[in-house]
Amino acid sequence: MLTILSWNIQQGGGSRIRDILNLIRNQRAQILVLSEFRNNRNGALIRGKLLSMGYLFQFVSLAESDVNSVLIASKLPCSSKLFINLKMAFNHTVICVEFEAFKCYGVYLPHKKKHQLFELLKAEVTSEKPSIIMGDFNTGINGVDQKGNSFWYTAELKRLEKANMRDAFRYIHGDAETYSWYSHQGNGFRYDHIYIHQDLLAVVEGCEYIHEARVQKWSDHSPMVLNLK
Repeated sequence: MLTILSWNIQQGGGSRIRDILNLIRNQRAQILVLSEFRNNRNGALIRGKLLSMGYLFQFVSLAESDVNSVLIASKLPCSSKLFINLKMAFNHTVICVEFEAFKCYGVYLPHKKKHQLFELLKAEVTSEKPSIIMGDFNTGINGVDQKGNSFWYTAELKRLEKANMRDAFRYIHGDAETYSWYSHQGNGFRYDHIYIHQDLLAVVEGCEYIHEARVQKWSDHSPMVLNLK
């Protein structure tokens, strides 16, 4: 079984790094996507510990030390693609790694800010090799992934679905109500997603949130785990 773990670690991890690394170690995922990763001292510590766990292939978007970005780490050989040469805002918040059977995109999409990253992703997933997109999208489907309708990019997610990308959690769990982040007022939002090309759905074994990590305050987001046969 192939296990992929996706998690927003909240502003680089801070004093919670030990708990974050313990969860990663216990999950034993072969591929890891961390959003809100930061290229600073804590980031270097995380990367060193991941290296000792066997994550020999590590790719980080180019960003200043105080800027939230993305790290993808893998125990499996892969190649990487960054989008730093594209003239668009927030191009450091998307990374692609390519494996033999699929491409994996790690994302940390801006919250309620204008960007063209969904257009980038839609263009990328039209290639012959099937894709998986995972991370903190900072949006969802209005009335489904939140009780209200404040998400900016619901229409873009639906366009991703028209490009043969499917919400892995909904594929397994249907319309089950669950949220990966809560506001200070107690309002729940499902910001964190895994979209997978329909050609890979046959090998999806499971897709779950680990809410205990958020409840224990190891991050303000719940990690996601995707299991493939």
